[in-house]
This record gives sequence, structure tokens and C-alpha cells, in this order.
Amino acid sequence: GDKRLVAYLVAQDGATLDAAALRTALAGVLADYMIPSAFVTLDSLPLTANGKLDRRALPAPSQSALVTRAYEAPAGATETTLAEIWQDLLGVPRVGRHDHFFELGGHSLLAVQMVARLRQRLDVELPLREVFSEPTLEGLAAIVDQAGQSTLSAIPPADRNAALPLSWAQQRLWFLDQLDHAAGAAYHMPAGLRLLGVLDRDALRATLDRIVARHEGLRTTFASGPNGPVQVIAPADCGFALAELDLRALEQPEREQALAQLSAAEANTLFDLAAGPLIRGQLIRLADDEHILLVTQHHVISDGWSVGILVKEVSVLYAAFSQGQPDPLPPLAIQYADYAFWQRQWLQGDTLNQQIEFWRTHLEGAPALLELPADRPRPAVQSYAGDSVALTIPAELAAGLRGLSQRHGATLFMTLLSGWSILLARMCVQDDVVIGTPVANRQRSEVEALIGFFVNTLALRVQLGEDPSVAQLLAQVKASTVAAYGHQDLPFEQVVEALRPPRSMSYSPLFQVMLSLDNLPAGGELSLPGLTLTPVQSSQHTTHFDLSLSLSDQGDAINGALEYASDLFERSTIERLAGHFQ
Repeated sequence: GDKRLVAYLVAQDGATLDAAALRTALAGVLADYMIPSAFVTLDSLPLTANGKLDRRALPAPSQSALVTRAYEAPAGATETTLAEIWQDLLGVPRVGRHDHFFELGGHSLLAVQMVARLRQRLDVELPLREVFSEPTLEGLAAIVDQAGQSTLSAIPPADRNAALPLSWAQQRLWFLDQLDHAAGAAYHMPAGLRLLGVLDRDALRATLDRIVARHEGLRTTFASGPNGPVQVIAPADCGFALAELDLRALEQPEREQALAQLSAAEANTLFDLAAGPLIRGQLIRLADDEHILLVTQHHVISDGWSVGILVKEVSVLYAAFSQGQPDPLPPLAIQYADYAFWQRQWLQGDTLNQQIEFWRTHLEGAPALLELPADRPRPAVQSYAGDSVALTIPAELAAGLRGLSQRHGATLFMTLLSGWSILLARMCVQDDVVIGTPVANRQRSEVEALIGFFVNTLALRVQLGEDPSVAQLLAQVKASTVAAYGHQDLPFEQVVEALRPPRSMSYSPLFQVMLSLDNLPAGGELSLPGLTLTPVQSSQHTTHFDLSLSLSDQGDAINGALEYASDLFERSTIERLAGHFQ
């Protein structure tokens, strides 16, 4: 899913085109961010029937097309192991000892995964900051050789005969549900697909049933116990809660109206955390060859990374079951309940105190509220009602942002965070801003294949009081962001509990504005044999925060949306704000 700039060329007769030579030639006339990372030589450019370039027919770059540093094979066991990890994470066929992790497509999330793989393969504990300080294979391998032995043991299976605690993140959502059950709609994760073609309904139902059987978290509910809430796991054969409806008898206008009502009800009907199920769906038949599949999950059992896993497993299982083949997926080593129990045991004592002390220092003296210039007075109780406005950072500006990031050794996210902080500071006339951002928080390789609620939220502070230059601001943001990534284990709810900021029912604690850049594993494109799939727009209109900027780097333009609390802002205000991103 990572995007990169690729050049496709047709050589003149007798000419030989070399990727490294082409890059060197272009470096004399183009900025670094405008130089392709790969050069693919073709006999001719593929054309459509009407003579236009057929972009879909362009081949993926091979190793020979990639622009890498002068290749020298990895030397020694550590470099060889590290190169294998990079090849797997970055999707490249060959890595040399002078290659650069971030130039090959690495980013912060992949860096976290690299640290987890090194722990698993070499039993070493590499601080995340070292990946940013020495991003070449040779340099990082030398640091790995000096790294201390990991003190983290494997996550063991939890005793299923004892009470199973919630993870810290789950406990926060459970508590919020007890406090205000109606607010739970803000934690729904609805999705919809239009299926065109011949649908094997039995294979689809078997696929969904198998996924629920495979992942204990999807058949978990939460009960009150004598010592707090506990997980209750239903039997593996409980099945997926899929309702089937047939609207073929309705005329077109009535059918569309009924579909809209069903979609809204599906997305917004509250879950009962004690009774479950906490994942459900509807299969709506519109015609013999057209269906709508609606699936809604509660955030307490799932997150964005989990959606990628769900997409991948639905594709694999449906393809197998529709052909009468058995389940091809390998068994899971652990389940979410095992992780939750391990997290409770591990995050205590010195480990807990070190994490708390970092966040206390990082946020000491930060403002409790970002005073956004709202259109309406803030209500006494947050309603979570919201809407969103789409926006696009155009290709030229996006390229400039990537180039600026590269020149300062920062990731694109760090540069976007810097810019977003400046804009918010000017809007609020504040020189100290705190912005929330989600992190996958899957720092153990064992949990990468699990569907569950792992995501954490970090409160990132940016200080502009001394009127820093662009270079100074990017350096500050890079340093504080990398440090925060290194302390992402402490759940946000425990950060709040430790810092005890002023609390109000009218706004979220520590920060009220978010920034997210989507770089989660997508799980591949959802593909079901014999079907054409298109997404169905969700009718859910909720938000957790005053203002959230959500972006996705498409490799050309950067697309996204501004999500806002409709209690505070008129849509026209947010539309004007979105215009500043052009």
C-alpha cells in the first residue's frame, strides 16, 4: 500500500538506461523529492483502445529498476538478519549495507515493527530512537550488536479458568459506557460494501463464522465482577450475527429509502457490552446479482489495524470456501485475552513509573484546553455529534512537504504535525498546543495477526513560544515525537489518571484536537471471486474531539478530511478552514 514515484521510459535504439545513472543526471536539475525512486524501461508504453496511456498495465518495478545506494552485500550475521527484516517490511527484493531505511519507504510504524522483529529474531532490545539516528543498514547493525538483551518474555496463554481482565484501553471504553451509554455510538466502526455479481451466500456466512471462531475477541462480552469488569468469551461455534433481508420486491425509490434507513440504523444502534454481540452485520439483497453487506464493530474489540486483518482474512477464506476448500489460515499463537492479562502483569513497578514520569515531564505546564474560535458556546456536556469536510493537499504542495521532510531527516507525519501546530496556534492565539495522535501500539510481533483493541493515543506537545525557525521546529517535533513513540505502552487513560488534568464533561482531557496520517497495513484489496466490490458511504455522524485532521498519503496528492464537533462549528467555518490546505 505504500506509494512511491516511479518513472517509465522507452529507450532509443541501442541505448541502455541505468537507474543509478538516470538518478544522477536528474539530481542536477531537480529537487530530491521530485526524483523517482525507480526507473522502469519498457519496449513501449501500454495504451488503451483509444490511444491513451494504460496506467493499470504498467508493471511494478523490479530490483533493477530501484534506485538504491551503491550496492554492497550485507556483511555478517546481524546485517544479514536486519536486511531480511527490511526486505519483508518494506517489500523490496534486495537490501544493501549502505541502503537507508526511510529512503526505501520506511516510516515510524514500520520502525516500531522492525524493533519488534529484532527482539523476536535476535533477542535484543533496540531503542526506537536509534532507528532514526542511524537509519542505514550498516550503521543500525552496529548499534544492534551493542544493544542489550531483551528482558521481555513471550506472551503466555492466560488461565481460562480464572477471571480474565480487560486491557487498559478496553477498561476505559467500558467505563465510558457505564458513565454515558448513549455516548457509545461515537465508538462504532461501521463499514459497507456493495457486491455486484454472483454471491455465494453460504461461503460468505461460513467465512464470517470462521473469523468469529478464529478471533476470541470478536465473541467477547464484558461483565461486572467483584474486582471490576471481566472478559466473557462465547463458544467458538457461536457464529457471526448476520441478518439477511430481501428488498427485491420494492420499487426503486422505496428500495433506496429502505436501504438508507437500514444503513443508518445499523451504524447507530447501540451495542450492549454485557450481552453482545459486539460485531454484527446485515446482508441486504437488492437484486439477483446485487447485495449490500453492512458490518459494524464496537471499538472495544477492534481498531484500524484490525480492519486490515479482517479484509485479508475475508478474502482468503471466501476464496477457499467458495471452492469447497478447507480453511488455509495458520492458527493463532495467542488471543487478545492473553495480551490483556500480560499487559496488566507487565505494566507495573519500574516499567510503569518510567512511562508515567516521561508523560508527566512532557506535559507539565501544558494548557488544559485549546481555545478554538468556535461558532457556538461549548455545551456543558459533550454530545459527540459531528460531521466532516473532505480536503486535498495538492500534488505540488504535497511533494514540497515530502521534500522538506527528507531534507530535515523527518517523517512526513512530523512535518504535517509541525504545520498543523502552527495553524492551530495562530487560530487560538496560543504558543503551546497539545495534539492527539493514534498509534498502532503493536510493539510485540505476537499480536500483529490479532483482531483487537490495541491502538493507543499519544498527546504530542508543540511549543512555539520562542518563535522557532522551520529547522528548529522540525527538530523539536522530531525529538519529542520519537520520544513519545518510545513511551507509547502507557495507555492514554493511565496518562490522564497520573496527570490529573482539570476534568470537564464538555471536552476531552489533555487535548481536544487530533492529527492522524494513515499508514496502517491495509491487508490488501478486498477481493471476492466473481464479485465487483464498491464501498458504501457510512451514515454515522459522530466525533470524539472538537477538531480532527485525518490524512492519507496517496503518493501524489494527500487526501483527507476535517472532522468537527457540530455543537461548536458551522459547516461553512470548517469548509473555509479546509481551503487553507490548497
